[in-house]
Amino acid sequence: MTDNRQNDNAAWRAAQQWRERVQQTRPHQEAGGLRLLVTWLLFGAMLIIGTLLGLFFLVIGWAMLPFLRHRMKKRAEQVRASRAQYAGGSADPGSGTHVDGFHSAERSQHVIDGEYEVRSKKH
Repeated sequence: MTDNRQNDNAAWRAAQQWRERVQQTRPHQEAGGLRLLVTWLLFGAMLIIGTLLGLFFLVIGWAMLPFLRHRMKKRAEQVRASRAQYAGGSADPGSGTHVDGFHSAERSQHVIDGEYEVRSKKH
């Protein structure tokens, strides 16, 4: 009695047809297992290669840090020297004469609040 109801039901027949189509398109079990094994091996190899490449580039980056630091220090010194020349000072920090621990050029350029005065115009 249950079989007759199931055969008469359109949804049940559609589900049976769908199940048969899935069984026909499904690959053989032996080939599926082999394909799964090869896929996992390739995936594992790619993970290992990616990790090794990442570590390689990390070590290269760490090795380049001292060179980059030296280059940035030289660039900062150039900028500092160009600013000193623009302000009228000396580019060489050891060339100026010292007055109380300060360079004379720095002392003349140095202004603190309250050290200036406004002169009136007298004609």
